[in-house]
Amino acid sequence: MSMSTATSSPSPSDASPSSPAPGAHAALRSPGPAPASAQDARPGAAASPRRGADWRIRFAVLSLIWGFSFLLIKVGTQAYAPFQVTLGRLLFGTAVLAVAMAVKRARLPRGARTWAHLTVAGFLLNALPFSLFAYAELTIPSTLAGICNATSPLWGMVLSLVALSEDRPTRRRVAGLGIGFLGVLTVLGAWQGFSGLDVTGTAMALLASLSYPIGWIYVRRTLAGSSASHLSLTGAQLFVATLQLAVITPLFTTWPTSFPVVPLLAVVALGAVGTGLAVLIQYGIVAEVGPTTGQMVTYFIPVIATAAGVTLLDEQLTWNTPVGALIVLAGAALTQGRARSAGAGR
Repeated sequence: MSMSTATSSPSPSDASPSSPAPGAHAALRSPGPAPASAQDARPGAAASPRRGADWRIRFAVLSLIWGFSFLLIKVGTQAYAPFQVTLGRLLFGTAVLAVAMAVKRARLPRGARTWAHLTVAGFLLNALPFSLFAYAELTIPSTLAGICNATSPLWGMVLSLVALSEDRPTRRRVAGLGIGFLGVLTVLGAWQGFSGLDVTGTAMALLASLSYPIGWIYVRRTLAGSSASHLSLTGAQLFVATLQLAVITPLFTTWPTSFPVVPLLAVVALGAVGTGLAVLIQYGIVAEVGPTTGQMVTYFIPVIATAAGVTLLDEQLTWNTPVGALIVLAGAALTQGRARSAGAGR
C-alpha cells in the first residue's frame, strides 16, 4: 500500500506512475511503494548507498511488513473504529519519522505552497486510502484487500496515459492492462455474477488502490522540484495526514470504552512498523539498488497478505482468488515496461 512523497506505492515503484505502493508509495500507504518515475523526479533520488544488512534481507523484511499490514488492519478493526485505526496508524508512523528526522537533523519543508501540496498528497496517499482499507476490511477478508492493493499499477497506467504527456502506450503495456483487469474479474468471480461478494467493501478497497496513483501523479506534478529532502517531505506529509484524521475521527466515532491489548498492539505495529519503519527501510533499498528493483516489493505483498490471512485469521480461500491474484501481478508486471517518449532517443 504505497505511501510517501519520497519513496516507492505501495504499494502500494516503477518506471511510471502506473506502477505499484502501498504503498507505499508517494509510499506511505498500507503496504505499497510509489512509482519510480515519481521517485526519479524528486531531489535526492540517487542518494548514496546505505551500509548495513544486505539489501535482499531488507527487501524480504519490507515485503513481510507490508504483506502483514492487511492482517494488522483486520485485527485492529475488531476492537476499534476504522477511523481510529487509521489515526493510530498515522500517529505512530509519524512518530517514527519524527525520531528519524531528529537523528538526521532534517528540517521540515518551508513555504506555504509546499505545505498546501503536501496536504493534498497526505490526503490522497495516506488519509484516504488508509481509511478506505480499514472500512473495507470490516466486510471483506484481508486477503482480498491485499489483492485489491495490487491493482494500483493498473489504475496508475490508465491515469498516466491521460495525465502525463510523456507516457506513451505500448503493445506490451496495453496487453498488461487487459491481463491485469482480467485477473481482477477472476478474483471477484465475475462468471458467478459476483455472488457472495461484498460489493461495498470491495469497492472501497479498489478505490483505495486507485487513490495511490492519483496521489503519485499529483506529487510528480507539484513537488518534483522541491529542495526539501525525501525524509522531510514524507514526515511532513504524514504529519498533515495525521492532523486530517485527528479532525475527522471525533466527528464520526466515539472514544473507545476499553482498549483490548491485541488490537491495540496491532494498531501500534501497523503505524510504527508498517508505516514509519517500512518507509525508512525502503529509502535504503531505493538508494542502494534503485527504484526499479525497489518497486518489485509490490508483487510480494498480495502473496504474503493471502498467506497471513489464511493461516492466522482462518480466512477462506477459493481457487479463483490465488489464480486471479497471479494474473493481476502478471499484468501489472507487463505494464511496468518503460513507456516511449518523444525524448527517449535523446
